[in-house]
Amino acid sequence: MNMDELHQGSCLCGAVKYRVSTELKAVTHCHCKQCQKSHGAAFATYASAPRSAVSVTARAAALKGYESSKGVTRQFCSNCGSSLFWSDSKGAFSEWVSIAIGTLDSPFLALKHKHSFIESKACWYE
Repeated sequence: MNMDELHQGSCLCGAVKYRVSTELKAVTHCHCKQCQKSHGAAFATYASAPRSAVSVTARAAALKGYESSKGVTRQFCSNCGSSLFWSDSKGAFSEWVSIAIGTLDSPFLALKHKHSFIESKACWYE
């Protein structure tokens, strides 16, 4: 991996591949109901990067989007269903994309992270 590709990732089936050419920021474990349903888990963990630093390098046509709320688009592989990205075109960070860090293929160590929407946390998760 060269310096233009700090991080690489892919979906479960490997159809969609992407790279990130900058450091990832704002690592968040989101407990909102939309993330729970999108990931089928107690929470989803994302890190963010400017949209200009994220590029899909394989099978971009397999990447599909779903507008889960006004301006918020969640993107996933149409082949295997892996949740990959979300972004908010209406928010303060409209030029950023959040990446499901469970889809990273390259090493990533989050030194700082936070939990959000904990009021919606799954009742079965401590």
